[in-house]
Amino acid sequence: MVDTRNTLRDRGICVVIPTYNNEGTIADVVRRTLSIVHDVIVVSDGCTDGTLDILRGIGGITLVAYEKNAGKGTALKRGFLKALEMGFSYAITLDADGQHFPEDIPLLLQANQKHPGALIVGQRMELDKVERSGGSKFANAFSNFWFAVQTGHYLRDTQTGYRLYPLKKLPLQLSIINCQLSIILPRYEAELELLVFASWHGVKIVSTPVGVHYPPPEERVSHFRPFRDFARIFILNTVLCVLAVVYGLPLAIWRGLMTALRTMYSLLFFLIVIFFVITPSATLFLMLMKDLEKKRMGVHYLLWFFCRVVAIWHGIPGVRFSVGNPHGEDFKKPAIIICNHQSHLDLMAMLIHTPKLVVLTKDWVWNNPIYGHIIRNAEFYPVSEGMDVLLPKLQSLIDRGYSIAIYPEGTRSPDCSITRFHRGAFHIAGQLNVDILPMVLYGAGKALPKKGKYLHKWPIRIEIDKRISPKEMLSYGQSFGSQAFELRKYYKRRYAEIANRIEQDV
Repeated sequence: MVDTRNTLRDRGICVVIPTYNNEGTIADVVRRTLSIVHDVIVVSDGCTDGTLDILRGIGGITLVAYEKNAGKGTALKRGFLKALEMGFSYAITLDADGQHFPEDIPLLLQANQKHPGALIVGQRMELDKVERSGGSKFANAFSNFWFAVQTGHYLRDTQTGYRLYPLKKLPLQLSIINCQLSIILPRYEAELELLVFASWHGVKIVSTPVGVHYPPPEERVSHFRPFRDFARIFILNTVLCVLAVVYGLPLAIWRGLMTALRTMYSLLFFLIVIFFVITPSATLFLMLMKDLEKKRMGVHYLLWFFCRVVAIWHGIPGVRFSVGNPHGEDFKKPAIIICNHQSHLDLMAMLIHTPKLVVLTKDWVWNNPIYGHIIRNAEFYPVSEGMDVLLPKLQSLIDRGYSIAIYPEGTRSPDCSITRFHRGAFHIAGQLNVDILPMVLYGAGKALPKKGKYLHKWPIRIEIDKRISPKEMLSYGQSFGSQAFELRKYYKRRYAEIANRIEQDV
C-alpha cells in the first residue's frame, strides 16, 4: 500500500471527492481514501447538514467549500481547478455516498500506467445483480447509446462517477463561433459531457472493472431529480448530436489525417535519406578509401550523423528526443551498452551518442535489402552467429575503441514493459572484461508500437546511467543469469521513475 501511495504521488495523481449532504458516509469514504492516497481534495457543494463540520475534523485533506449548492458538475470543475493549482496532472473522482470502493484506486492506477494520458472509466461490475431504480437503469442505457452515436465508441458504463481524468487534457472552455460554451455543465450531465468532449479531442477512453455497493433503498442518499435532470440530459444529448456533426467529426477526420501524414512523411524522409544520402555516400567511401578502417569509420560517421539529424532536427514530426547524461559519459572507453527494446526507433536512439558503436542485430536486419549492406560494412553482427564466432570479432572491436550495444530482452516489448533479460550480454561483458553501460529508453514504443502501423506524437527519452565495472557486476550475482535477473529489476525501477516523471505531461 505504501508503494501505491508513493506511485500515485510520483505520477501526479490526487483524488477529488464532491459531496452534498452525505454526513452519514463521508467520514468513512474519506478515511478509507486517505489510507491509500496521500492527496485528497474534498469539495463541499453547499452542504446544509453536518457534512462540512465532519470534514473540518478530518486531517490530511484539502477542503474546497462554498455556501450555495451548484451541482456535481460545478463541484467537479472546482475540484479539478484546485488540483491543477496544486500541480497535479490527474484526478481520480469517486462519490461520497459509499457506492464506490476506495480500495479499487490501485486498479485505476494500473490502467493509468498502462494507458498514460487516457481518461480511465471505472466500469461498475455486476450492475444487473443489484437493486436499482428503473430511472437509474434507463439513464445508464440511454447515456451509453447516445455516447456511442456522438463519438463512435461504446462504453458499458458512461454514468459511473469513478474515473481518472487527465486534467491537462480537459476542455474546460470551448469557443464556438462568437459564443463561449462553458464546459463543465453544472449538474449530473457534466460527467457525460466530459466523456464526449474528451473523446472528440482525441483523449483515449479506457474502461477498467471496479466494484460497486448499493445500500438498501431506504438508506440511499440521492440528489437526482428525475424529471428535471432527465430533461437536462435530453437537451444536452440533442446539442451534442449536432456538435458531433459540425465539431466532433471534423476533429476526428483531421486528427486521423495528420497521423497518416506524419507517418508518410517520416517514412519518405527515411527512404530518401537511405537511398539518396546514406547509400551513395557509403558506396563512395567504400570505393575511394583504400584503408579498411577508414572505410568502416566513414560508414559509422554517416549513421551517427543521420541519426542525429533525425533526432535533434526533428525528422519525425511530433516525436521529440531528449537525453539524460548525469554522469558525463563520453564513450571514450569501450563498454557493453545494454538497453531495453521497444520499437524500430530504438536503434536510432542508441546511435546518436557516438559513431564508435556497433550493435548486435537480428538476421533480418543484417540481411535487409535496403540498408543491410551498410549494416554489414559497419561491422554490425547478427547474434545468430553464436558466442564462439562472435567473441573474437567483438574483442577486435573493443581493442579498436568501439563499444558494443546489445538488447538483453532480445526482442521488442509489445507493451513497453521490461521483459526477461537474457544472459548473453553479461556473458560477453564477462568474457571481454569490460564495463557494462546501462541506457534506459522511454517512449519509443509509444511513438511507434511493436505492431503499430502509424507514428504517434510522444516524447522519447534515453537516460545514460553510471557504468558498472566487471568487479561491481559481481554484486549483482556470481552467475551471468543472476546478473541478468538483477539488472532487469534495476531497469524496471528506473523505467518506472522515468515514466512517472514524463507521463504527467503527455
